[in-house]
Amino acid sequence: MALSAAAGAALALVAAAVAVADQAGDKAISRPAGFIHGRVEVGGDFGAAEPRPRISDLGMSARRDPPNRRQSVVYLETAPQGAFDDPGTMRASLDQKDEAFVSYVLPIAVGTIVDFPNRDRTYHNVFSLSRTKSFDLGRYARGQSKAVRFDRPGVVRVFCDIHSHMSAYILVFAHRFFAATDADGRYRIDGIPPGTYELNVWTDGSVRETRTVRVPESGGPAEADFVVR
Repeated sequence: MALSAAAGAALALVAAAVAVADQAGDKAISRPAGFIHGRVEVGGDFGAAEPRPRISDLGMSARRDPPNRRQSVVYLETAPQGAFDDPGTMRASLDQKDEAFVSYVLPIAVGTIVDFPNRDRTYHNVFSLSRTKSFDLGRYARGQSKAVRFDRPGVVRVFCDIHSHMSAYILVFAHRFFAATDADGRYRIDGIPPGTYELNVWTDGSVRETRTVRVPESGGPAEADFVVR
């Protein structure tokens, strides 16, 4: 079920990445930019957290926070015309701490280099078999870090070869119009030219809801709240 959901999400993201909306027009970027903001409330039962080994036996902190599977990513289905400027080299980080990836979901733009630092007192071996990006970083110890550049849009499921309970998602977009929700479920996507857009909510492996949202000609805000299950 999880793999099929991830595959479906990957197809949705690839479609979102390669499509370019024409509603903004040739002068979209020159018009006042607006933003979309709101809150995503995630309900339903996501199942019990998978059992984990006692990391306190290895001399590490006994704290084992479960991954936040309710964290969502909100993004435009298609990017405004003229929005594919080169932002230069970008970097992000997906830490390994207390035998978990921090955070559970990481949205990035194509071309971003992601660092995978090990902050535990045990070895980790980060890998992915995803079609979007397949890699195996091998085993490395605390204080060390390895990096991967993500060159294609899509969904990348990340695991640790040593600790089977560790997993995370990296969502790779070909545009910059996306945002992850914070601890309260709130999000904000800035710099959007006026126009009408399809807004998607992705949660725990799949797109849960799509809504049409209009950014006003004045460049002001547009608000969109979601309740997903």
